[in-house]
Amino acid sequence: MAHPLFVGGLLMAGVGLLLEEEKKVKKVFISFDYDNDEFLRTALVGQANNPDTPFAIIDKSLREPFATDWKARVKARIQKTDLVVVMCGARTHTATGVAAEVQMAQELGKPYFLLKGYSERNCTKPTTAYASDKMYSWTWDNLKALVGGGR
Repeated sequence: MAHPLFVGGLLMAGVGLLLEEEKKVKKVFISFDYDNDEFLRTALVGQANNPDTPFAIIDKSLREPFATDWKARVKARIQKTDLVVVMCGARTHTATGVAAEVQMAQELGKPYFLLKGYSERNCTKPTTAYASDKMYSWTWDNLKALVGGGR
């Protein structure tokens, strides 16, 4: 007869695997103003790593400043994602990189949404966002619905 703790451990591991499989994994490119709002990307990835999150984000955004071939590298990354999350801050309308990334998402037919990065600040849309693009408040319910499809 197996030791009860051993059997229990196996059962708990099995339950954990089932719970992980329930999560909806999304490959996400996070677009943000590298000069002013890098914290927003870090915070979003951190929030998605909470154990009660019903989805998982695989962050495909660049982690270094623009290089000479950045557009080709970014477009290839966006092509391999399910979704683009545009983190909007106070100066997003001046961020040429964010504008280019939104335009690439549009050209590639990738779904994207704008997320207001700061509740206490006036946040702006990228210049290439459509007039009809809504900027959503960064709330837990909005994030679950927009990234994970809710539960």
